[in-house]
Amino acid sequence: MSVSVTEAVTANSELTHEDGHVTVKATAGEGTMKAGQWDPAQKKVIIREVAIPEPGLNQFLVKLACASLCHSDIMAIEANLTATLGHEGAGYIEKFHPSVEDKGFSIGDQIGFLYIVGCCFKCEGCMIHNIHCETGKQLLQGWTTDGFFAEYAVVDMPNCILLPESIDVKTAAPIFCAGITAFHAVDNSELKEGDWLAIVGAGGLGQIATQIGKAMGYKVVALDINDATLDVCKHQGADAVFNSRSNEDYVEELKKLTNGGAKAACVFSNADAAYAGVPTILRLGGVMMVIGLPHNPIPISTMDLALGKYKIKAESTSIPQRMKKAVDFLAKHNIKPEVQHRKLEDLNDMVDEMKAGKATKRMLVAF
Repeated sequence: MSVSVTEAVTANSELTHEDGHVTVKATAGEGTMKAGQWDPAQKKVIIREVAIPEPGLNQFLVKLACASLCHSDIMAIEANLTATLGHEGAGYIEKFHPSVEDKGFSIGDQIGFLYIVGCCFKCEGCMIHNIHCETGKQLLQGWTTDGFFAEYAVVDMPNCILLPESIDVKTAAPIFCAGITAFHAVDNSELKEGDWLAIVGAGGLGQIATQIGKAMGYKVVALDINDATLDVCKHQGADAVFNSRSNEDYVEELKKLTNGGAKAACVFSNADAAYAGVPTILRLGGVMMVIGLPHNPIPISTMDLALGKYKIKAESTSIPQRMKKAVDFLAKHNIKPEVQHRKLEDLNDMVDEMKAGKATKRMLVAF
């Protein structure tokens, strides 16, 4: 986690200004730790020994129990930031900043947390509403940020939640991006029990969304071009799966199965083709949930929208205030992310595998 904006503002010694950029310096802690950092010069992940950070205002120092790789980390790499990777994490509270000693948490508590970065020094929009302005985006290019592929991290207390007993802290990391995002997407798809939900993209989010959809009483059909990820969704209870690349008749077969098409489709893929195919699998008046973030604009027919053939909504990990409902639901229904255990030293290979589309489960490092 980066040094908090509030702390940085009040500690000028922690800021340097060069060529219009802002760099948040590492806070000196006691001892060192291993961290997996993207190196823009070498274009690869390097495992480095760095200082253990010190919690600032409204922060905890957390001993990481696990961290998992998300496609958003690939987006950070593409931005070419010098950063410790990882924004999906869970762990144990190791140390308090004095400002959070009486906020309902204790040393040793098992917590999960959202990674929300404040992006400029002029407002609290990023911290509270997860809004990133153009000024903030420019400033962000000069930051050195600290993520969760490290033995320790500092996290902002308002972004943290105590883990229910049924959630294992050593595998909980994917919940705190993938799990929460998948819950928001399915929960806001305007479905009722017995409706058909299409999961487009059967990777980490799609696999969790499959479990959520079944727990909510929906019929679930998963679509992907990877048979291995589709098999995972089938194992998790999907009523049907289709390989949209190898099965040329999947649209007709899906419509026949669902009696006219899915009532909603949650698109977790970032592929242009995935979005282009969604209108063909929705029933009249269905909902397209936008979650995956393609590089190109989504191909949308404004005439189809005007005629009410389908409508478009979107979801994300969202703000911390919405986190508890998602975490409680996952805990109640024993919904767990499918994970593949790796070592911190494998992080560069993990990045390459995710870029190549070879990952079939959430890749997780346990510390």
